[in-house]
Amino acid sequence: MKTDLPERTFALATRIVKLCQVLDATPGVGRTLSRQLLRPGTSMGANVEEGQASQSRADFVAKYSIACKEARETHYWLRLLAETEVIRADRLRPVTEECNELIAILTTIIKKSRANS
Repeated sequence: MKTDLPERTFALATRIVKLCQVLDATPGVGRTLSRQLLRPGTSMGANVEEGQASQSRADFVAKYSIACKEARETHYWLRLLAETEVIRADRLRPVTEECNELIAILTTIIKKSRANS
């Protein structure tokens, strides 16, 4: 069941934190990539939350634009983890697909908000 955007970004951040905990458990490249993934994977939801309390349309668009950039960076790190076989691609597919959906949603919201201003 799909929920609203703040809940979905929070749920994704939770999954990213758990993934990073697994990656941190082993030394090497996985640990390094974990640190790269953790920041954008959790920042996305934080910016959506900030956007919910924006003071203007411009502030809203700015926060959601940052969230979208963070989602794109998260997607990049997930793809890299899969492609380099640090984690099997089939295990990452659900979280990667959710990230893709969030990018599409955020992009649509940003475009519509800009058009209405």
